[in-house]
Amino acid sequence: MPKTTVKNQQIFVCANCDAQSPKWTGQCLECGSWGTIGPARPDYGGRGASAAKTPAAALTGFDEVLSATGERLATGVGEVDRVFGGGIVSGSVTLLGGEPGIGKSTLALTMAARLAAKTGRAVVYASGEESAGQVKMRAERLKLPTAGLLYCGETAVDGVAAALDKEKPALAVIDSIQTIYAADIPSEAGALNQIRGAAAKLVGYAKRSGTPLLIIGHVTKDGQMAGPKTLEHLVDAVLSFEGERSHPLRVLRVLKNRFGSTDETGIFGMAETGLEEIRNPSAYLLDERQAGNPGSAVSCIIEGTRPILVEIQALVQKTPFGYPTRRASGFDQSRLEMLIAVLNRRGGLDLSQSDVYINVVGGLKVREPAADLAVAAAIASAQLNRPLPEGLAVWGEVGLGGEVRSVLSTDRRLAEAAALGIGEVMTPLPRSGKPKLPERTKVRQVRTVRELVSAVAG
Repeated sequence: MPKTTVKNQQIFVCANCDAQSPKWTGQCLECGSWGTIGPARPDYGGRGASAAKTPAAALTGFDEVLSATGERLATGVGEVDRVFGGGIVSGSVTLLGGEPGIGKSTLALTMAARLAAKTGRAVVYASGEESAGQVKMRAERLKLPTAGLLYCGETAVDGVAAALDKEKPALAVIDSIQTIYAADIPSEAGALNQIRGAAAKLVGYAKRSGTPLLIIGHVTKDGQMAGPKTLEHLVDAVLSFEGERSHPLRVLRVLKNRFGSTDETGIFGMAETGLEEIRNPSAYLLDERQAGNPGSAVSCIIEGTRPILVEIQALVQKTPFGYPTRRASGFDQSRLEMLIAVLNRRGGLDLSQSDVYINVVGGLKVREPAADLAVAAAIASAQLNRPLPEGLAVWGEVGLGGEVRSVLSTDRRLAEAAALGIGEVMTPLPRSGKPKLPERTKVRQVRTVRELVSAVAG
């Protein structure tokens, strides 16, 4: 049989989205960019890579490897140190993501200024979005100390790395990764391959020098921007800074942490002088609550490892249209519709011709199912026009059969409620491992949604 020869086929790659194509085209079929298709470099990988000439990598047994114990550096911002587990680890790379304008740069500048003042070492703030005068103006508005803060306006990643290698700062902030570019990558700053290439060089510098890096990345509401999502596997920690622009509350969540737990959260309040740490979120969120209003219920949720008391409000009115409206702010829309169906079917509460609105006061987003019972209680209170007793907290998970299930961390929820002066709790206690009740705290157990509606009505 004649020998078959396979000719090496040229691969063309988009400089914007890294999509591959067997032939050249003027427009990328994946991202729609014009003039970004070009031939792949010989070292691109895939079919052009020569594995035969690559030497074998050295292997090491884990019994011979010493465990790495990274030194932690406290930032001086208590809520940030709580999230990191005590401070930033030397040589680590942290990605701080969030929507534009939510306060990422304010948080990063606060960390940099306080760390420089606390340690007496230099901290570099590299910004491709703001000039040195703009950063200084923001620091003065926030009343932050600027001694030890160094500004870097370079956007070439090699220049930034060289400046950091010369100064050897205690921390370096990159604001933002979308403005940094690598000269050896043929595309504009902000493109997918540019973001990955620049981030890879920054990560390599951090591991080589031991300097911790804080990289800021913008994320849209649907989380579809390629930069931060693409970098999550490269960095050591991923933080998400969340909040509503119309509310002052900001939450710092951990999505990934190679050196600590992912169960911690930091809570801040946005004020005229910048971000303020909120050490007692429950008192902050319930400060302006008016008791005695129908449709208002207090619940206790767990954010990370801390319990937080929140107020959930409900408004129920007869719909003037043929199809009732259901709206939720700070609560999952699909779960609200499920709870309304359970109240209709299992609780004997007719909501088929009523508009239902739910709001979590303060701009906090409630994610855990422990708030189900409080939402149901608020809806029942609003529908029956019967206010819940003052000093009552409600929590529990509601099932499709109308049953109410107990939730985790009941001890911490009870302790937090008692600390804020809550004297009565409506929740199903766990059947095994009964929690210790605080003094002067009364628990009224409800096992079904119908029992809840009867309690609100009575």
